[in-house]
Amino acid sequence: MVPRLGPLKLKAQIYCGEEPAIGPGKADLLDAIDREGSISAAGRALGMSYRRTWLLVDSMNRCWAERLVETTPGGGQGKGARITDFGHQVLTAYRNLEKTMLAAAGNGDLEVLATLLRDEPLSPA
Repeated sequence: MVPRLGPLKLKAQIYCGEEPAIGPGKADLLDAIDREGSISAAGRALGMSYRRTWLLVDSMNRCWAERLVETTPGGGQGKGARITDFGHQVLTAYRNLEKTMLAAAGNGDLEVLATLLRDEPLSPA
């Protein structure tokens, strides 16, 4: 879930070359894999296709110095996917970055902008 502070939505993306290594969607996917124990179950929980989920995991695993997600094929006990210790380290650092950005956003400029903002947009012309 992308953090919001009132009307402000903050979205941090970390790039590896031209490819996003992690952003809010990939962080949410890591959380879901950790919770569900399966890449396909995590994708279902997030409303993503199986293919899209696997492409995102592959992208993350290619971008970082170590794999963020390890998989064991098949079903049953000990099978599925898990976030590696390195993956937990990356996810924790990313979530901390989001918190830091939210804290920095409360510098007063946001309050000025919020007072100048309509409650709802006008109807289209």
